[in-house]
Amino acid sequence: MGDWLFQGDYATAPTNVPAVALGLMLAFLCGHVIAWVYTHTHNGLSYSRSFVASLATIPIIVSLVMMVLANNLVTAFGMMAVFAVVRFRNVLRDTLDTTYVLCVIVVGMACGTQKYATAVVGCTLIMAVILYMHYTQFGARHRYDLIVNLHWGRESREMPELLDVFHRHTQMAQCASQRSSEGVPGADLSYRLLMRDPVRVNDLLGELKGLPGVSRLTSMQAQDENEM
Repeated sequence: MGDWLFQGDYATAPTNVPAVALGLMLAFLCGHVIAWVYTHTHNGLSYSRSFVASLATIPIIVSLVMMVLANNLVTAFGMMAVFAVVRFRNVLRDTLDTTYVLCVIVVGMACGTQKYATAVVGCTLIMAVILYMHYTQFGARHRYDLIVNLHWGRESREMPELLDVFHRHTQMAQCASQRSSEGVPGADLSYRLLMRDPVRVNDLLGELKGLPGVSRLTSMQAQDENEM
């Protein structure tokens, strides 16, 4: 049984079973690291557990495909015909998800062609870049945490009382829009807020609800607006 397992591939070149096992295990480990980084850094509404599982599995499959296609032109054309019949269609809402898919495919190709050092160094560097962009918020345009919409039903000269509430809880309060209607007292206001302590959002909302003249209060996190 053992001889058949290790000598059962009747290919033009003998199969290096330890190298195959090492390549598949390394592909799994790199895919697992990429999936963990994706889970840790993902923001928004498009998170999918099946997509995370795919990130950990695709490198193994690609690595095995590269091993099968190694130095075998006939098999390569056969695999092209198979992939032409089987089509994978999946709409990725986040552009960064495409980057993860390309990353796991390249890592799987490197492991499948026994370029183990390239796979490890490449996976480490790419994940370090993604973590850097996540923690530094690279590319972010909006420097605020919360969006608050409310109706102010009192006179405009009494607006400083509302601004005092914002001042106690925020580093910056920017009025994004102000709408008023004829015959209707007050105005509809929308503020972008940079919180002093993002954990105390509920304290701010509770104080606004208790402030006379405030009604129709709604709030939304800044990252949720970016997903719309």
